[in-house]
Amino acid sequence: MRRIFYVLLCITCLSPGISRAQDPQFSQFFASPLTLNPALTGKFNGTLRVAGNYRNQWPQINNAFVTSTISVDGNILANKINAGDAWGVGLMAMSDRTANGILTSNYIAISTAYQKALDENGWNQIGIGFQGSYANKRLDGTQLNFEDQLDQQGGWSLPSSELVSGHQVNLSYFDLNVGVLYNGSTDGNNNYYLGASAYHILQPTESFTGNNLYTLSPRFTVHGGYSFPLSQSNNNNFIHLSGLYSRQANAVDAMLGGAWSYNLTSEEENRNPTNLYLGVWARFSNLTDAIIPYVGLDIGSFTIGMSYDVNVSSLKPASQGQGGFEISLIYIKKPSDGRKPIPCPKF
Repeated sequence: MRRIFYVLLCITCLSPGISRAQDPQFSQFFASPLTLNPALTGKFNGTLRVAGNYRNQWPQINNAFVTSTISVDGNILANKINAGDAWGVGLMAMSDRTANGILTSNYIAISTAYQKALDENGWNQIGIGFQGSYANKRLDGTQLNFEDQLDQQGGWSLPSSELVSGHQVNLSYFDLNVGVLYNGSTDGNNNYYLGASAYHILQPTESFTGNNLYTLSPRFTVHGGYSFPLSQSNNNNFIHLSGLYSRQANAVDAMLGGAWSYNLTSEEENRNPTNLYLGVWARFSNLTDAIIPYVGLDIGSFTIGMSYDVNVSSLKPASQGQGGFEISLIYIKKPSDGRKPIPCPKF
């Protein structure tokens, strides 16, 4: 299986026109806002947000995909712009290691978004965001075997004509992403939103062999959600529903699910509640892919979430039934003036 995976990796990286790479994806897409939609920059209840994500997918296939991100964003010029509006700026870094580090991809991005209030209390907003990114990728050819290296004894002793054989190859490029978001509420307690984003607008060239025929396909995503209390007289129980549909070339990623949350604190402590979340999502990636149970916890200014992809696809025998473990940690610095928060997307 290890060599089969390496061969597939080589085909993806070295053969223009045969296949198309797909961006790293998180099952907890709602916990990685700056990789989902640039318009989510600064869209939260607070003055500063720091978010971190870690995902290890198919660890039995030689640590097939290990992805981690960290981002920080917040709002600026709050006293200079119209009441109810918000201007966010953010910085995000991401690292993705494929096949135990044979292919390593590192990204850094700067984003900004402006949210325009559509009513006096700011419950309804429409926003647009932009993100510029820099990518650097390294392919370690010293860990790869190619077909022309196979000798008559079944070893890999022959020299290879492949350009990357025996050494490391790097590439880098700049890119541009854009997104829009509508967020609304009818009473200040519920929240609904709909967003769309486009990544890789510049369609940069991505080849380790110097062939300019391969350009990175744009990724288009539509996502939305709805959160509401189970009782109008009691805000201790909420239902959070969310989903997305994403397409990059012929690769389709669709997710749908939700979570129930329960406030574990007393009425006097509701300014900094401790909330428990239990949920499940399903992923459909060209076929039924995974069932994803989720558990989360709000503790003061921190939110931690854990999920696990239960693999139900045709890859189940190769992955030995193991999917992907994922953990997220978000810190939000809350306003010090005690004002009632404006409804914002949470899932």
